[in-house]
Formats: sequence, C-alpha cells, structure tokens
Amino acid sequence: MTPQEAALAVCAVIAVYAAIRVALEPDTLRKLPFLNVLSFAVAGSIALLIPHPLSIVAAAAYFVGSTLESNAIASTYAGGLDRRE
Repeated sequence: MTPQEAALAVCAVIAVYAAIRVALEPDTLRKLPFLNVLSFAVAGSIALLIPHPLSIVAAAAYFVGSTLESNAIASTYAGGLDRRE
C-alpha cells in the first residue's frame, strides 16, 4: 500500500464514521462538528483521488464552501432566535 492509498483509506474511514454520526445523532447542534469533519474528509479525498495539480484547487474550493456553509448553519443556531426580538 502506497502512502497515498493509506492517506485515502484514513480519509474514507473518518468520512464513514462522521456520516454515521450525522445520520444517527438526534441533536442537531451535536451533528454540526461531525458534518464539518465529513466536509474535511471529502476535501482531502478529492485532493488524493484526482492525480492532477488542479485537484488542489477543487479540494480547496470544496473546503471553503463547506466551511462557509457550516459556519452559516452554526451562527443561525447560535443567535438566530435572539435577533428577531
């Protein structure tokens, strides 16, 4: 097994674990960190799977987009109800 395959296997295991936790966790606020970890694992997998220099750009774009999405969801839950009053 090459180091690249080993890193991809680690990303896959982390992604599967995070996906299971997101699916089974009943509390929405406890799902958010696992959703963020899942996004990191997918970004890492994109960079490892595609053997092209532009794969880093694709992984970075996915990473930035998913991080902004996670932050928007978290900030909505953190202070969304207090701002309406």
